[in-house]
Amino acid sequence: MSIRPFQETDRASVIALWQRCGLTRPWNDPDADIDRKLGVQREWFVVHEMNAAIVGSAMIGYDGHRGWMNYLAVDPEHQGHGIGRALVEYAEAGLRAAGCPKLNLQVREGNDAALAFYGSLGFETDAAVSLGKRLIDDEGQA
Repeated sequence: MSIRPFQETDRASVIALWQRCGLTRPWNDPDADIDRKLGVQREWFVVHEMNAAIVGSAMIGYDGHRGWMNYLAVDPEHQGHGIGRALVEYAEAGLRAAGCPKLNLQVREGNDAALAFYGSLGFETDAAVSLGKRLIDDEGQA
């Protein structure tokens, strides 16, 4: 098992992983999201590889104020074996080394399993409302 930076040859496997985990949405084209991440802090787009297979991923970022984690995914067949925890700990260590004071992430409403997972790692619900505004419309692009 190892966590390493994303490589272009991982693209199809990562997108398939996100689809198996239910992370993809029509308004977030996964290819475009990967391309965007590769343009910003590409070293913090990581995969978890086991026996030459991609079984986990995370996009990590730091804007100078807060750290963020997106697309944390663990193949459903490998959940419950510490891979998600290892990816979160990797993100926390990198962000802490960069001087980041806090890690934020978002969980879709109704995803109780993800909320329980993050809660077990010490994450708490912030007293804040997440707002968003689309600047680029990916909907309909596959």
